[in-house]
Amino acid sequence: MNLHRGIEGRQQELASSLSYNQVLPSVAGSLRAILAKVPAKVQAHALELRIRQGRPLALVIPEGIRFVAAGGGLSMEPKEGYLVTEEECRLTLQLMTRSSMYMVQDQLAQGFVTLPGGHRVGIGGTAFVEQGEAKTIRDISQFSIRIAKELPGVASRVVPAITDATGRVLSTLVVSPPGCGKTTLIRDIARQLSWGKTGSWRCHTVAIVDERGEIAATWQGEPQMDVGPCTDVLDGYPKIAGIMVAIRALTPEVLITDELGTAADAQAVIQASAAGVAVVASIHGSSWESIKMRPGGSLLAESQVFRRLIFLGKSRGPGTIEKIQVLS
Repeated sequence: MNLHRGIEGRQQELASSLSYNQVLPSVAGSLRAILAKVPAKVQAHALELRIRQGRPLALVIPEGIRFVAAGGGLSMEPKEGYLVTEEECRLTLQLMTRSSMYMVQDQLAQGFVTLPGGHRVGIGGTAFVEQGEAKTIRDISQFSIRIAKELPGVASRVVPAITDATGRVLSTLVVSPPGCGKTTLIRDIARQLSWGKTGSWRCHTVAIVDERGEIAATWQGEPQMDVGPCTDVLDGYPKIAGIMVAIRALTPEVLITDELGTAADAQAVIQASAAGVAVVASIHGSSWESIKMRPGGSLLAESQVFRRLIFLGKSRGPGTIEKIQVLS
């Protein structure tokens, strides 16, 4: 057994358990009591918590979906799970919004809220649509909580591959399906570049455009995740506006943002690159070829902004670095 890896694994397991327990204060007390009884080993590896009115309470773990019984036991059978009530959903929504729907109205219109610690909650309900846009959501009865995990060191293999011999960072795109650790990886890239590493790379000035509050988990102006001493965070900014503000006002060497999606996102990244800023971003996908078929992806390919592609998957569990590809 590699002792260092064993210690590191236990440290990561402890950090993951803490992440799980960060989520519990934001759910109804009766659900919190049930979830607290889940075995610690399961807590440490939980990826998502699913709360759906009238349906069984569920956890997503690396092995798949498990339904949580009233006593905290787990089953692969839905009928064994505790049925969530309307009142429990109502109380959960109150806690997640701190009893102020108005304060999170913009997030709700996009279908999510972000909890302290950077945990993102996908919201399901009935949309109120005006001129083709969802303005808000009512009858909220479904919560999909993605448990954010801070895992220092996960980018240790990546950072040397995205810096050249002079220590300059090369623009990099992290590609993966949902739930494979994109945000966790780019957070640690920010941390490592910001702190620097003696004899390997210097400290870099980093700007994070954190549209959903998941990367740095800023709380009352202070990042709750370690993103490094030389990192500025633009929390809650729309991605495109945030990228422009970062370029004009913060003069970063490296700009980091999550989940590129539209052609407008791609155009903003191209502008950042044209200003001499290295960009580290993530995008949903399984291959570079499939990404290039989208409008935003084709723009990124044509502009040749990115010099490195990092592909994440689940072949050895979520967050597996499947391949690092060099683009000419």
